[in-house]
This record gives sequence, C-alpha cells and structure tokens, in this order.
Amino acid sequence: MKAILTSSLGGQVKIDGKRLPAKLPETNGLLKCIKDVWKKDSKVMIISGSPEYFDKNDSVLFCLKGAFSLSELGTSEVLMCDERNKEIIERLPEIDVLILAGGHVPTQNSFMKTIRLKERLRDWNGLLIAWSAGSMNCAEMVYAGPELPGEAIDPNYQRWISGLGITKTNIFPHFETLKDEMLDGMRLIEDITYSDSMGHEIIALNNGSFIVVDNGTEVLYGEAYSIKNGEQRQICTDDKWIQL
Repeated sequence: MKAILTSSLGGQVKIDGKRLPAKLPETNGLLKCIKDVWKKDSKVMIISGSPEYFDKNDSVLFCLKGAFSLSELGTSEVLMCDERNKEIIERLPEIDVLILAGGHVPTQNSFMKTIRLKERLRDWNGLLIAWSAGSMNCAEMVYAGPELPGEAIDPNYQRWISGLGITKTNIFPHFETLKDEMLDGMRLIEDITYSDSMGHEIIALNNGSFIVVDNGTEVLYGEAYSIKNGEQRQICTDDKWIQL
C-alpha cells in the first residue's frame, strides 16, 4: 500500500454558497504524485469523516467525482461509505483507491473501528489518500487534539486514541489557518497543542503540504513544522521535501 496523507485534498470550490468540483491542487507536486500511481479507471471508495451527516457526505462525493474528472484521473466507480451503507466496506478487496475524508477525528476513528478498517487494510495493496481527520487517523497512536467547544476543558476527552498504524507521524492539519485560533478560552497552539506535545512530536502541515508513506519510508513535501516538548520549529518549506 502507498499512502498520500494531506492536510487538504482540495477538489472543491465554494461559489455563491454552493460547493462545486475543482481540479485537485498541484501545490508541491501533489496532483503529479497522485497521477504517478493512479490506475486507469480506478474503483474508488471514500470513508466518511462524518458518517451520520449524509448531506455533507453527498456533497463530498459529488465534488470528488467531478474533481477526479477535472484532474484527468479516470474512475469506473466512486463510492461513499458512511452509516447508510457501511456494509460496502466488504468490497474493499476490489477497490483501487481508498480515500479517508476529513471530519471529526474521534467520530471517524470510531466508525473505522466499527467497520474493522485496520484489519481489512492488512491485506490490501491499493493507493490510500487521506486529508485532515483522515490523515490524522492513519497514525498508530492518533493525536486527536481538542477541536469542538468544550473538548479542551472536558477531563474525559481522550486526546490519544489508537489508529490505523499506517504512519508513525502525528499530523496536525490546516496549521496556517488554525495557528491563531482560540478554543474554550485557550490558544489552540500555545496553550493546548504545546502542552499535549510533551513527550510527543506533532507535525503541523499547511494546506498544500503532504506526506507520502511507501515501503516503510515517509517523505514530507511542503511547508511544515515540528511541535515537540512545548517548542515549535519549521522543518520544511514549499517546493522542498524531507525524509521523516
């Protein structure tokens, strides 16, 4: 299995309040990286990051179908797996491309466990593409940082949960848009993430940056930062790459 773990996969644009398909981004060579391993007329399955939000999932499916066409990525079938039809995960052996969508990390994590995705992936050898929550849930031990109001001050909220084990890296997506955010009266990065990084390394990715996991190696493309033991340092810039 080859995995491409992004902060944001793109593929949509909002016009007059409506989400419409758009070509996948070429920033840092993302689209080329996908095209290099995309099979002709691929069968695609999307694992929802919000399995009970059917309208959202239908919009994601509509936009990605159009995005693949605009990006010259041929498909024979594109499926959405959510709470309406979770049994279609049984078709995974015939799927060429598995996409893990963005959403709420613990919610998607629970859905992945319900459909036994980790166990099913052990014998699967296709292309896995993920964004945001989907990328975060690919870690062996996932950093599910507080995201919704109340989570940062909830003593029972679990910030570390078991994941798919595809990468050794804990990913923090959308860093450029979240670095100044507040949550529950605290600074998301300095007060929450820095504290959670004690004894852990968290790799913060800007949109447009991604990590490729292939044969035991992990290569990061684009602007990214290491947050570890309460400190932050830049480790890569756009149009550059490093091995993790």
